[in-house]
Amino acid sequence: MHSMTTISGSYDYRLVALSILLATVASYAALDLAGRVTSTHGRARALWLQAGAFAMGLGIWSMHYVGMLALNMPMPVYYHVPTVALSLLAAILASAVALFVVSRPKMGLRHVVIGSAIMGGGIATMHYIGMAAMRCAAMIAYDWKIVGLSIALAVAISLVALQLAFRVREDETTSRRKIISALVMGSAIPLMHYTGMWAATFRPSRAVLDLKHAVSISTLGIVLISAGSFLVLAGAIASSFFDRLITTQKGHLDTARERELYFQTMADGVPEIIWTADPTGADDFFNQKCFDYTGMTFEQMRGSEWKAIVHPDDVGDCFARWQQVLRIGEPYEVEYRLRARDGTFRWFLGRANPIRDSQGTIIKWFGTCTDIEGQKQSQQILEQQILERTTQLAEMNERLQEEMIEKDFARTELDLQNDRMMRELKERSQRATMLAKMGELLQSCISREEVFGAALGFAPKIFPAVPGAIAMLDSSRTLTEVTGSWNECQLPAQVFEPVSCWGLRTGHPHLVPEGDSTARCGHAAGVKNTYLCIPILAQGETLGVVHFQATDEVPNLDSSELSFKTTFAGQVGLSLANIRLREALRTQSIRDPLTGLYNRRYLEETLDREVRRAGRAGQSLGLLMIDLDHFKNFNDTHGHDAGDAVLRETAAYLAAGIRAEDFVCRFGGEEFVVILPTADVEASRARAERLRSKLRDLPVMHQSKTLGRVTISVGVGAFPQHGTSPKELMASADAALYEAKRLGRDQVVIATARAPEGAPPGEAKTAAAWT
Repeated sequence: MHSMTTISGSYDYRLVALSILLATVASYAALDLAGRVTSTHGRARALWLQAGAFAMGLGIWSMHYVGMLALNMPMPVYYHVPTVALSLLAAILASAVALFVVSRPKMGLRHVVIGSAIMGGGIATMHYIGMAAMRCAAMIAYDWKIVGLSIALAVAISLVALQLAFRVREDETTSRRKIISALVMGSAIPLMHYTGMWAATFRPSRAVLDLKHAVSISTLGIVLISAGSFLVLAGAIASSFFDRLITTQKGHLDTARERELYFQTMADGVPEIIWTADPTGADDFFNQKCFDYTGMTFEQMRGSEWKAIVHPDDVGDCFARWQQVLRIGEPYEVEYRLRARDGTFRWFLGRANPIRDSQGTIIKWFGTCTDIEGQKQSQQILEQQILERTTQLAEMNERLQEEMIEKDFARTELDLQNDRMMRELKERSQRATMLAKMGELLQSCISREEVFGAALGFAPKIFPAVPGAIAMLDSSRTLTEVTGSWNECQLPAQVFEPVSCWGLRTGHPHLVPEGDSTARCGHAAGVKNTYLCIPILAQGETLGVVHFQATDEVPNLDSSELSFKTTFAGQVGLSLANIRLREALRTQSIRDPLTGLYNRRYLEETLDREVRRAGRAGQSLGLLMIDLDHFKNFNDTHGHDAGDAVLRETAAYLAAGIRAEDFVCRFGGEEFVVILPTADVEASRARAERLRSKLRDLPVMHQSKTLGRVTISVGVGAFPQHGTSPKELMASADAALYEAKRLGRDQVVIATARAPEGAPPGEAKTAAAWT
């Protein structure tokens, strides 16, 4: 029963707080030392690693023993010194592993896990070795679950500590992040210690104590351990701080030296004198070019001693200007002469610019001296030449005065001519623009009347001072008629023969000067002023003539404007040719080439239009469907040429036998269709009877032979009685034509009704063709 009794102790919370403080300081030292180990290399890195491991291990070890001493036991406790030293070694080794891991360039997951396991295991080893160093009249029993928890805490705390140390190792100052990390680590490390203490249970023991190499630690010992640890950690932090400070200053000094060496090398490589001065204007640097030129040393030129090499005539102005720019801080630029090592002087251009810091304060002056002796000599030669030239010019001035008077008069005349020329050029430009606009408009004309209207409208704008007229050949090309004129052009004859115009006869522009009786045009008899006839040509064919006349105010026709007049006539001819081409194409598209009548395409367009017009106006519309009787016999008996002759004669007769407003079209083969606008059924029938009866008496000749009588069968339809659409009307007329053929041909039949469903084959064929 006595052996199962546990011994309870109590904690001195002052020592507990001291242990936590030691842990926090040790954590901060560890974070600071991690940065130094990371930033050093070689032997220095090894020394920092060793010193850091010792300081950090000593701090953790002292925290552990202060925490153990904080436990007050009802019996004396001694500590075995070799075992204590062994626990200190475990703490130092764990710290060395931690510093080595966090000082790597990269810390991967594998390194973190291994490092935290080793470090946590080292700390746990230190703790339990320290517990084993205790010598007292009690036996220590452990709760292995809590022991496992303490070890897990040690590893987890090590993992967090490694992560924090790796993140803050680059912080060069006592940053907020570093302090917070130190507090977190300093609070976490004692947690593992007191968890381990919790795992231990003290039971009384009657065994004889072995106090060999064991010591008892008094309050003074606690103070010495704590103070010593604080001193070692403070020394480590201070060493790290001063080492970082020295390294930074050394880096700045090396950078400054590198920049100075770079600047000096660059300055010596420039083929100009380069110098610098402090903010007061005292020179503190010259490149080698300066020493080579002047033969002086730096000591002889530093400060303001450089004035000794400036030419006496230039030194006053040069130095005064330098003092001025020093006061106002603006760029400096002065020309002066500098003495060379052989005693001669050469001209230099001195420049200097201030260098300012971020606050705008001048910290340096940078200057150059550029040799401009060659430029000065060239300038002196040029000035001498200018002086000589000025003397010559002064001598010539009097002669020029007289010449200038004459030239002023000539210039005035020339200016007047230039003004006149500019006005003419402007007018020509405007007229060219008008001519181009006329050409664009003519290309859009769709009839001869529009062409003549546009040309006669633009002509007085293009030729405002020149009267003129346009005359065109008629269709027979035997007469020429004046189509229109402008600016009151006077022509004695409005209609004349083409041979009376030399322009039409030759096909080239024909100019007749005033008073010249050679080759005068007959159509211009009585015209006393100069005139010009330009033929209107299109595709090599002469279509007419454009006639231009001079006036009493403008008695001559300027030959320079011949291109305008020729272009004017050419554009009119081109537009007429285009219209004629379009008309020919239109005719080919709507005319039957054999008979000259409108073709089936035109029939469809016209019938649709006329049916709509009759419907809107409430009028009648007649339709005749005509077929030549026995036309196949003409082809079989006399040949196809004779059949074509019958078709042409019939077409000519039908075209001559209708009203001007009627339309006759060839529907196909020997069938014809006549459209009779406004004609009712009776009028349409009467027209059909008249055509049928007179066509019987029409003689048709082919190769001097009579081909016989030509008869026709006619079907009559009317709008709206026999259909209200082109399709229905054509079907009704075609049905009536079929009925006329069935009754014996050579007769007229009026449609009786609209075409029903299931019409005869002829009717169905026509309706299908129409659709």
